[in-house]
Amino acid sequence: MESVLLKVSKFFKIKERKSTIRTELLAGATTFLAMAYILPVNTALLAKTDMPEGGIFFATVIASMLAALIMGLVANYPVALAPGMGINAFFTYTVVIIYGFSWEAALGAVFISGVLFLILSVSGLRKMVINAIPQGLKYAVGAGIGFFITFIGLQNAGIVVGFEPTLVELGDFSHPTVLLGLFGIVLVIVLYALGNKFALILAIIATAVVGLILNWIGVDMMPAYNSGAATEGLFTGAQETFLAAFRGMGELFSTPQALFIIFTFLFVDFFDTAGTLIAVGNQAGLINEDGELIDGNKALLADSIGTVAGSLLGTSTVTSYIESSTGIEQGGRTGLTAVTVAVLFLLSLLVYPVLSVFTGVVVGFDSYGDPIVYAPVTSMALVMVGAFMIKPLKNIDWDDVAILIPAFLTIVFMVFAFSIAEGIAVGFIFYPIIMLCTKRGKEVSPIMYALMAFFIIFFILNAVV
Repeated sequence: MESVLLKVSKFFKIKERKSTIRTELLAGATTFLAMAYILPVNTALLAKTDMPEGGIFFATVIASMLAALIMGLVANYPVALAPGMGINAFFTYTVVIIYGFSWEAALGAVFISGVLFLILSVSGLRKMVINAIPQGLKYAVGAGIGFFITFIGLQNAGIVVGFEPTLVELGDFSHPTVLLGLFGIVLVIVLYALGNKFALILAIIATAVVGLILNWIGVDMMPAYNSGAATEGLFTGAQETFLAAFRGMGELFSTPQALFIIFTFLFVDFFDTAGTLIAVGNQAGLINEDGELIDGNKALLADSIGTVAGSLLGTSTVTSYIESSTGIEQGGRTGLTAVTVAVLFLLSLLVYPVLSVFTGVVVGFDSYGDPIVYAPVTSMALVMVGAFMIKPLKNIDWDDVAILIPAFLTIVFMVFAFSIAEGIAVGFIFYPIIMLCTKRGKEVSPIMYALMAFFIIFFILNAVV
């Protein structure tokens, strides 16, 4: 046993990074608990596309496990990965619900974006792309996605609802399901304000328990345990989603929107991953004297492989999680932390039978006869994660009109047009235009001019086709 521990310690360079095996295991458990909310939340979000819940859950678990294993064993980073928040909302609401693609076609777009990310990760193109896009626009995209998923979270709780004269209004606070969603949001905010590292997962569990108790005493439209769903669907669903990305390729490339969608998946994943790795790399002491990530290409490789694997299994883009910082705070410094997370993800397959409690409640039917579904148990996660994502706004140079206006337009178009992709497009069009108007056109990278032309052509084709 001692020789095995010595080999593990040597492989992960645990002593070199001034850690211990016990510390790394504890850090892995901490990280997993901080990000475990993704299991019910990602399943509930993607299920709105009519994907089988069992397939989504299985894909989320296995893709997260594989990506974390590669991150730990190859890059030796204490970073965990899972399907990204925000980009899963883009998958569901923009690609499938608004653009009308099937979930198979959406998975196809994720697969191609993952392959492109893989190519960028192993080539010199990575630095060129990073340097071409102004930092302020990168911050604006992340913040815009934060506002976007917060809006979805408030809708899922029934706190914000549709209203024809003004498009939206506050929901019915006498409705029991809305009150349960409100309870969850208040609880997660209180827990976070008190400094609880596991605020999200604790709020989800507590809201589920309260909902089950209310259901048991006879309150209508509360979460309930579905024993039928518990005994079927996991592996059947996995068979349905496995390699479905290839079935959707023909549909995906039947319209110019395909390039737009693939670019958005790639862009969000690329910069979300880069930002997360730099943040946790600084925290874990994995930045060299030149300010670059040690073995950064290996870390990006793990992320891109996770996306490719996830798309083939049946989930949206996999990315590095900022929640990894909770494990690093506990002392995690090596890939053993990530490997521990991977093992815990695999064990989480055992909790699938209780998933029905988390995925939504039918509260009525709209004028078309379609069910109105609220998700009070997981809505607070979207609201809280959205709050975390707007932090980078403080880093934007608001005195520079060439950044101010495109950043503002990026954010408001994401929310008001209900489209992450179109928000990015508007910002990327106006940045070069304003730079030219202020006689700073030479400062703009040719890549940005190419992207501006690409997005303008997209909008034209979208209008005439």
